[in-house]
This record gives sequence, C-alpha cells and structure tokens, in this order.
Amino acid sequence: MDMQENTETQRRRGIYLLPNLFTTAALFAGFYAIVAAMNGRFEQASVAVFIAMILDSLDGRVARLTNTQSQFGAEYDSLADMVSFGVAPALVMYEWSLSSLVEHGWQWGKLGWLGAFIYVAAAALRLARFNTRASSTDKRYFQGLPSPAAAAVVVGMVWMCFDFGIKGSDVAWIALPLTVIAGVLMVSKVSYYSFKDIDFRNRVPFVAMLIVVLVFVIASIDTPKAVFGGFMIYMLSGPLISVVRRLRKRRASTTPN
Repeated sequence: MDMQENTETQRRRGIYLLPNLFTTAALFAGFYAIVAAMNGRFEQASVAVFIAMILDSLDGRVARLTNTQSQFGAEYDSLADMVSFGVAPALVMYEWSLSSLVEHGWQWGKLGWLGAFIYVAAAALRLARFNTRASSTDKRYFQGLPSPAAAAVVVGMVWMCFDFGIKGSDVAWIALPLTVIAGVLMVSKVSYYSFKDIDFRNRVPFVAMLIVVLVFVIASIDTPKAVFGGFMIYMLSGPLISVVRRLRKRRASTTPN
C-alpha cells in the first residue's frame, strides 16, 4: 500500500511539473530573444518571442487537461510573461531601432529608451491588473491589450522590416509611437475579444474550417507580414469593439421599456 501511495505521489509531482516545464521553456525563449538582440540577431530574437507565445498558450491548457492548476503555476506564468512579453520585446525594439534616435541628439536618445521603458512598465502593470481581476471580469473580453499580442505587434514589426531589408534606424520614428501605443493599450480599459467562448470540441460550420485553412495558407506564404498584419488588426480591433459596446449601451439605456 505504501509503495502504491509513493508511486501515486511521484506521478502527481510529475504532472504538476509538466505545465511548469512549458512555462520554463517560454521563459527561456524570452531570455534567448534578449541575448540574440544584444548580438544583433534580430530575426532570431523576433522568432524566439513568437515561440514563447506558443509555449505560453500551451502551459495553461496542459494544466487544465491534467487538472494540475496551482497558484504557484499562475504566479510563475506571470513572471515568465513579464520577461518574454515585457522586457524582451522592448529590448529587441530598442536594440534594433530606438537606440538609433541618439543620432538626432541626446534628447532623442533618451526618448528612445524612455519609450521602451513605457512599454515594459505597462506590461508589468497589465500583468498585475490581470492577476488581481482575473476572477471578476467578463471572460469573453480582455480589459486592455494582452501582453502577448502587444509583444507580437512590436517584434512583428522588427521581423517584417528585417525580412524586407529595412534598417531599424530608417523607421525609428514609426517604431517609437508604435511601441508606446502598444504599451498604453495594455493598461487601457479598451476591450479585446478573448476567443475564450469558442468551444473547439463541438461542431463548427464548414466556413469556419475554410477560414482556418486560409489563415494557415496566408501565414505560410509570407509569415512575417501575415503575423504582423494579423496582430496589428487585432490591436486596432480593441478600440472598435469598445466604441460598438458603448453605442449599444447608450441605445439600451435610451430605449423605452
């Protein structure tokens, strides 16, 4: 009986370790992105952040499938997200583009790293707010731009421009406002669709399957442009959703009973 209990305990420890291994792998990808950017390998750095996004989406699903959710895992995931989607994208963008603003004067150089810091601080505030309000918000919508999506917009621009052969210094005046806007939207009250109400286990319309196939085809043709364009559309969709929801509330409040 004792041997059976010991085996069961070891099995449970192994299962609890599994989702945290995915989180650790995501953390490693984010750390590698920082190291690659410091060495001028910006394409590898951008891809590493997207790999971190994939791994980050898996750890929670693995935990739910194996019924191994824990407070430790949730906190560890947030810390890993801070590195992978907060610090890493800001440093990649700064090394690739924002650091070149110093060529226009030391004041502009300061503005470059301040823009990167605004993004990092916003990511930290976003994750802290998400942790404290996770149980009291509408699951269908995120309040503010999710940090992985913000990271995808920032490093997606780096990846796309690198693919086109565009230097970061040539688009620094675009990279700066894009980085700041992504940061501001993370801490805003703008609503973003979470896709959490979609049940992939039930039947879906045939058109939905065609759309999924089309997305994969477009992404395989030119991945950098498809990824950046897709996440840019998602970032812009938030303000549109917020406007539509406010208009509906106004109509509902003014409609007589």
